[in-house]
Amino acid sequence: MGKLTVRALRVVLAVVLTGTVFVQALMVWALVSGNDTEDGSLPLTPLRLITILGIGTAQVALVCVWRLVTMVRRGTVFSHAAFRYVDLIIGAIVAAALVWFAVTALNAPGQRDDPGVTLIMGGVGVAILGVALIVLVLRTLLTQAVARDVEATQLQAELDEVI
Repeated sequence: MGKLTVRALRVVLAVVLTGTVFVQALMVWALVSGNDTEDGSLPLTPLRLITILGIGTAQVALVCVWRLVTMVRRGTVFSHAAFRYVDLIIGAIVAAALVWFAVTALNAPGQRDDPGVTLIMGGVGVAILGVALIVLVLRTLLTQAVARDVEATQLQAELDEVI
């Protein structure tokens, strides 16, 4: 991975992380201050709590991607240490899907006249879980790459002994 690509990705990650922290702080402030009164159309307090949790899942994934990019830059991504970050990303995506299902459940009573919205929202939750499965497949590929790297290192050591 080139230096420009790594820098560009880090800039994007930093901007998104900063933005999510800002939005999360605003949500916490809205909860704590009580300035925004609920009119009863939506359960704002539970939605705010869920949003804060959902943003937290995104932040975990962003930090893990940052760490993986650092490992790529150092050439250490094909090691067992990378699994910790990939597993955290998978967990964050699954947590995001659960958060989305909670939003769907909170929104469902208001959609009695149009249950298609709830079905679409449920489909989005399933799609989020699909992303977790894709990352799980990529983790399997990382497992194979680490095994090949270990095997190559052992063969190189044997070759060095022979020479």
